[in-house]
Amino acid sequence: KNKFKNSSILITGAGGSIGSELSKEILRLEPKNIILVENSEYNLYRVLDDLIYIKSEENINTLISYHLISVTDNEKIIEVCKNSRPNYIFHCSAYKHVPLVEKNIIVSVENNFISTINLCKIAQKIGSSKLILISSDKAVRPSSIMGATKRLSELAIKYYALKSIDNKLKTSFSAVRFANVLNSSGSVVPLFARQIQAGGPITITDKKVERYFMTILDAVKLVLETTLISKNGNIMLLKMGKQIKILDVAKKIANFYGLTIKDSKNLSGDIGIVEIGLRAG
Repeated sequence: KNKFKNSSILITGAGGSIGSELSKEILRLEPKNIILVENSEYNLYRVLDDLIYIKSEENINTLISYHLISVTDNEKIIEVCKNSRPNYIFHCSAYKHVPLVEKNIIVSVENNFISTINLCKIAQKIGSSKLILISSDKAVRPSSIMGATKRLSELAIKYYALKSIDNKLKTSFSAVRFANVLNSSGSVVPLFARQIQAGGPITITDKKVERYFMTILDAVKLVLETTLISKNGNIMLLKMGKQIKILDVAKKIANFYGLTIKDSKNLSGDIGIVEIGLRAG
């Protein structure tokens, strides 16, 4: 059953890697309207252009509204939500680059955590059916500020879920934890590709580092699936497969470009890999 048909859906961070793909997949489910919230003019322009093209090509009648505002601007967010009264809110907006967040703690807490609290309050006040937080596997025993803001946001989701149950309110709250998304902004894949195209070397933080990876499309489809199965207060974990060494990712991308790795075993290789040490967080 298509739960989104004839629904109003708000997406924060709509121009980001996850938000933009989510917007496109939801549009194809033909909701009544999609409300895009994004603080980057270029990202908003880009996702809007994609959605207009899909609407035209696939003959979709969904109304698209778009707002160039920050998710931390609570007054404007309240205004947008009061006017559009979304049935579903997908909270994708986040500062997620670990070293940048370590150096910009206050704005990151405001953007990642305080905005989640504010959206939860708004969702309950206007009677939205569901709010889904896009979280991170870094929320598990967090070692970084970014991970801590996501864990705090998950706890906010659980708090407002209990509040909904206690006060017999209709709004349901859940979160979905993501792994590293291949080819998203900040992913190592485009970084390695740029380094290879520049002639190298490829830089990795530590040869022992392992991460879970998934494609953007797989991640988004699983998020949409969680809206069907998640219950109030759930934190959903996507099945991410096995962890992969960043070193192996670097080698595979080099091989994709037809290059061999230059190391002690192969001094005549095409490109080297340099270990630069773990960053803050």
